[in-house]
Amino acid sequence: MDLLPPPLEGVTVVAVEQAVSAPFATRQLADLGARVIKVERVDGGDFARGYDTAAEGLASHFVWCNRGKESIALDLKDPRGLDVVRRLIADADVFVQNLAHGAAARLGLDAATLCAADPRLIAVDISGYGGSGPYADKRAYDMLVQCEAGLVSVTGTPERPVKAGIPAADIAAAMYAFSGVLAALVRRGTTGRGGPVEVSMLEALAEWMGHPLHHTMHGGEPPARTGLAHAVIVPYDAYETADGGRVLLSVQNDREWRRLAEQVLDKPELACDPAYATNAARVAGRERTDALVAGALGALSADEALARLEAAGIACARIRDLAEVAEHPQLAARERWRRVGSPVGPLRALLPPITLPGGAESRLGDVPALGRHTDALLRAVGMTDDEIAALRRDGVAA
Repeated sequence: MDLLPPPLEGVTVVAVEQAVSAPFATRQLADLGARVIKVERVDGGDFARGYDTAAEGLASHFVWCNRGKESIALDLKDPRGLDVVRRLIADADVFVQNLAHGAAARLGLDAATLCAADPRLIAVDISGYGGSGPYADKRAYDMLVQCEAGLVSVTGTPERPVKAGIPAADIAAAMYAFSGVLAALVRRGTTGRGGPVEVSMLEALAEWMGHPLHHTMHGGEPPARTGLAHAVIVPYDAYETADGGRVLLSVQNDREWRRLAEQVLDKPELACDPAYATNAARVAGRERTDALVAGALGALSADEALARLEAAGIACARIRDLAEVAEHPQLAARERWRRVGSPVGPLRALLPPITLPGGAESRLGDVPALGRHTDALLRAVGMTDDEIAALRRDGVAA
């Protein structure tokens, strides 16, 4: 049976993008088969290229968010550079930008302006706080938005709030931009009209705050910061093992507590002991309950503890560092790792989590060098070699 083609094959995306939110959104589109043309600054390109050199000399953020794209470097402050972008957009299905508030509008590249001129186009504005309101002009980096959206208030320990260890606000905005493009493509398929798509980092992350936000708004107390422990379920925490590992377990109901007491703690009498038999009692006696569990698991290796918990039907996990995640047996068994090309040679990359059985595998294209496709794209919009040479001489293209 012939494989189905990538679902976005034939879709062209132009992106004036930087950092994480827009690049991660357009990378999802590239993985699904879209052609993504990334417009970068001539003086260094996407500033995420300079975040670090951890990926064999390349920036890890850039490698993560930009595979499978074509890079063209242009000075959009020069009318000739802006004209090239307009020519590229004229042949595109989707345009995405996450410039600072007001910058795209000054260039005529905001979604409202572009879609008014071409109703078939899908144009995406990604911002920190949205295009209106008192925060519209406020600078928005991921950690700042984590603070404004309340994520920091529920993350950490009772003594100290902490940010999430990943750029949660950027990722949230990226995924809503990605799904917004897909929705707009479906709408265009039925109506012929694309239209603007707006996503803000604050609104995306505020949506992800759903449970603690609704719990607080509707009369509950704000959830306490409890580290790896659960605020209202006990035992639900990480415990050290004899070999220096850490194992997290979760007892979701009193039936599971009975199994834990009988098969892991070797204390069957605790199954019916009023001080432990209900979750309410265990929460009230959190310290003594945790001490019992810690004592039992602390006498076992991590492998032994996990095996005993699994046999008892208790949900559990090994707390892995990132080197261990890179060698995770489940990812290896499901053959989720591939190699992608880059200016420094092949690099490991995960297949995207969207799997479409019966279709061609996701396209994991190369990570582009800055301006790798400039000449080819300039020729594609009708420029001669002399015109291209002039743009390069004047610093308008690189």
